[in-house]
Amino acid sequence: MTMDGPVISGASVVKLARGVRLREDAVRGQTVLLAPERAMAVDDIAVAIVEALDGERTLDQIAADFAEKFDAPAPQIAEDVMAFVRELSIRRMLEIVE
Repeated sequence: MTMDGPVISGASVVKLARGVRLREDAVRGQTVLLAPERAMAVDDIAVAIVEALDGERTLDQIAADFAEKFDAPAPQIAEDVMAFVRELSIRRMLEIVE
């Protein structure tokens, strides 16, 4: 573990922490990631990443699936996935399974 939270790599398997949920905020017209005592507005890309955090696939597998699905460069997708997942970890919205 570092000062910024646990070490997360492409081989990490993660899922949303207990009590963290995606919800539509009808008033603001956006999707929000809700956790006890905190919330985070998310865009469509973040929603796709959150929905992929199934606690079974590694982050590298998720990034490879996105790269294939969106016909995008795998290294860039992996970098974006890792950056978002690290932010979730810092905000304590993530649980590392392996």
